[in-house]
Amino acid sequence: MLPTTALLAVVPAGPHDPPVILTIFAITYAAIAMGHVPGLKLNRVGIALLGAIALMIFGGVSSAEVVSYINWPTIFLLFGFFVISAQLRLSGFYDVVAAGISARLGHPARFLLVLMAVTAGLSAFLNHDIVCFVFTPIVGVALLRQRLNPVPFLIALAIASNLGAAATLIGNPQDMMIGQVAHLGFGHYMLWSALPVFFGLAAAYGIIWVLSQKQLQSGRPVSETWKEQSRPFNRWHTIKGLIILGVVVGLFFSRLPKEVIALAAAGIHLASTKFRTNDLLGLVDWPILVLFMGLFVVTGAFESAGYGGQAVNWLAHSGVPLRAPAVLAMTTAALSNLINNSAAVMLLLKFLPLAPPTLAYVLALANSFGGSLIILGSVSNIIVVQQARELGVKISFRDFARLGVPVTLAALGGLLGWIFLAA
Repeated sequence: MLPTTALLAVVPAGPHDPPVILTIFAITYAAIAMGHVPGLKLNRVGIALLGAIALMIFGGVSSAEVVSYINWPTIFLLFGFFVISAQLRLSGFYDVVAAGISARLGHPARFLLVLMAVTAGLSAFLNHDIVCFVFTPIVGVALLRQRLNPVPFLIALAIASNLGAAATLIGNPQDMMIGQVAHLGFGHYMLWSALPVFFGLAAAYGIIWVLSQKQLQSGRPVSETWKEQSRPFNRWHTIKGLIILGVVVGLFFSRLPKEVIALAAAGIHLASTKFRTNDLLGLVDWPILVLFMGLFVVTGAFESAGYGGQAVNWLAHSGVPLRAPAVLAMTTAALSNLINNSAAVMLLLKFLPLAPPTLAYVLALANSFGGSLIILGSVSNIIVVQQARELGVKISFRDFARLGVPVTLAALGGLLGWIFLAA
């Protein structure tokens, strides 16, 4: 980051208090990187929200400016897909798919392939965090009952979710935000991302199988404290949910606003004869929405104070040209593991003019690929680890990094190769 004195020299005078904005921005991002504030029970969501509130109280940011900083189409798109995914979850769709995968345990190599392929496919079009949340206990219990070590398979589940989510602009919240802010074409992005995503998944399967095939046996029993919480399968509402999802994805190839399409689908599900509104809204990931809104405000105030462009120029003069796709890819992957992937993408979106579209493509892919490096790289990783712990299965930092690091390096290597070829 630029020294404060150097930045202030180029910030125009105005109603805001630039030094205070810079201080609040720095404190907020430092706390997000730590993940907590000593002595408090805050998580990253609370930190981002407090940062936004502090800017209003101490930074001179008005309520109208707060509203203007938030990219509402992204928030609406996220909400719509949370409701779409919630309807499929309540209908038992995820549970049936997970049970179907678990029935193929007779051949571990084939099971790993099916697990990763299905997880990646669902994560590309649905909330990849929910995929991990539902799949982990069902798959984990099936593995334990077969006396197979669930650790490598569950890590593969998390990694496949991260990689598969990069295939489309709706695979994870960060990609939704990038697509909305950069006005990316849904089909163009899918075409550009297909090869690096496929390469990353193929490399991940090979690396995980080679490094884990001698550690597949386990005598660990299923935890007695775990209770199966699968939802009953409703065929009609599953078909309804999948048809609506297909229509939504199809309309994304048109010029209609994506957030309106997603909200219309959410409205259809909310007008349900089967599921109560409270049940559907109870599965919406409200903390993610609050996190994004808080980060929009913090980074928006930082940018409006004049710091964003100056920081990019300073980095370029320091030998870090973020507009170079390869440099952007590695920077994004590193930041995603240092300060959280959502915070990293939000920051880079404010710093960088995403033209040509290739820069936005690289930002989306590198953010998703980098999430497989360590446990803290992605929310889906944390979900898998926490769900596994409830089964009595411990996935340590070392366990995850042992597979995550080589997979991430291979996936990023494939992305860099594709950047070179596409150029």
